[in-house]
Amino acid sequence: MWFAFRGQKLLVSTERPIPEIPSSVALEELGVSSLSEYYLGTSGNTHCHAVHLPKETEPPVNMNFLGLRGLFGHLNEDSYNIAVRALGIINWDRTHRFCGQCGSLAEKHSSMIARQCPTCGLTLFPRISPAVIVLVERNGKALLARSSRFQEELYSVIAGFVEPGETLEETVRREVKEETGIDTKNIRYFGSQPWPFPDSLMIAFTARYAGGEIKVDGEEILNAAWFSADQLPNIPGKISIARALIDWFVLKQAKTVRGGKKV
Repeated sequence: MWFAFRGQKLLVSTERPIPEIPSSVALEELGVSSLSEYYLGTSGNTHCHAVHLPKETEPPVNMNFLGLRGLFGHLNEDSYNIAVRALGIINWDRTHRFCGQCGSLAEKHSSMIARQCPTCGLTLFPRISPAVIVLVERNGKALLARSSRFQEELYSVIAGFVEPGETLEETVRREVKEETGIDTKNIRYFGSQPWPFPDSLMIAFTARYAGGEIKVDGEEILNAAWFSADQLPNIPGKISIARALIDWFVLKQAKTVRGGKKV
């Protein structure tokens, strides 16, 4: 299978109702040469390759370039997971072509998914940027915020990148405090998700309110509030672990109501 990307969009076969990864795409058919190519290993007995195509590449007949966000839930799950990995590698390859130590053009490594500087010998591995994402609870309500990055009236849980020297728990406390003024306790691991937009690993947690009043800066975070499970604002789609956290909270509150208990 050839996971061929033009920018952030994946080449898929649209001949059938369900999009498929091309099983034998000859780059000659596209009329171009790839900018780079990496072997990803096998899925079952099928060899998988990540391919970076020039931006002017046009899709062959019965194929199209589509974004991974839109393909979520439509592409085969195994193929989708490999595509996420492929995009992460392509994004790294596109932005790390030169040695960060001496500035020379780095060459593709002969045996690993990496680049190596021919001048100073530095090996450049794919970059992964760890980020925490957390749902904070208080009296049966969840803390959700609207970021200035959102193009619509969308609210989500708090997230932020890990800084050097921090534990993940310290990052949770700092990010929630910086973005909303709220203190947290009882931080618990929830799950993780690779997020290749462009190179994040989202590490999800749940936490409890420990004090403080909501205060946002009005620049990075435009608004934040406590929401009950039955009065949620517009929230992220199913593709993200942010939505998984919110769905977990909604299910938990439903079970609490059925059990006649208070949180």
